[in-house]
Amino acid sequence: MPAFARFASPIVLVAVALVFWTQSDSPRPLPAASKPVPDRARVRYPAGKRPVLTLPNGDRRTVESLLNVRTKMKFGDFVWNDDGVKPGPVWIRIDLARQTLSVFRSDQEIGSAVILYGTDGKPTPTGVFPILDMAEQHSSNLYDAEMPYMLRLTNDGVAIHASNVRFGSATHGCIGVPLEFARLLYAQVKRGDLVAIVSAGT
Repeated sequence: MPAFARFASPIVLVAVALVFWTQSDSPRPLPAASKPVPDRARVRYPAGKRPVLTLPNGDRRTVESLLNVRTKMKFGDFVWNDDGVKPGPVWIRIDLARQTLSVFRSDQEIGSAVILYGTDGKPTPTGVFPILDMAEQHSSNLYDAEMPYMLRLTNDGVAIHASNVRFGSATHGCIGVPLEFARLLYAQVKRGDLVAIVSAGT
């Protein structure tokens, strides 16, 4: 199934998970390593037939290729393949409704992961955010929690970071991704790269 189709098909049981989620930014062990989804095929689109993704600020991004994930991704799963993708601008799209994060470089998707995000009491903000700060090792002073490969998006502490991505968990507003995916993502981005977070209601 092309990765683009994942934007139109919610992950099974997400609605149930939202009801039973608990806060997960409390003290916890470091995230366990995750394994990538085996299938790493790519779907390419010819000029004139390329998907266009609209960002929350109205900007539009054309997509040249997407990862083709034929197995249903579960909590803790990710796929990464940047073979043959030329260097270029990197940006991130987070779809809260589908619980997915996609990484694009030079208009091609190079990574996708199932994520955790904030509860109703501490929701993840939507919009377009530049990466403000980065740290391979970071500890949250507010929640006394380890946040490896932290990419800070807001001044009040919302960030993308490695987490134990498992069913029934949530965050205090951050985006949690599998540990190995977080490491790969950290190596791709720099301060100022844009992160678009799409509302769960859209």
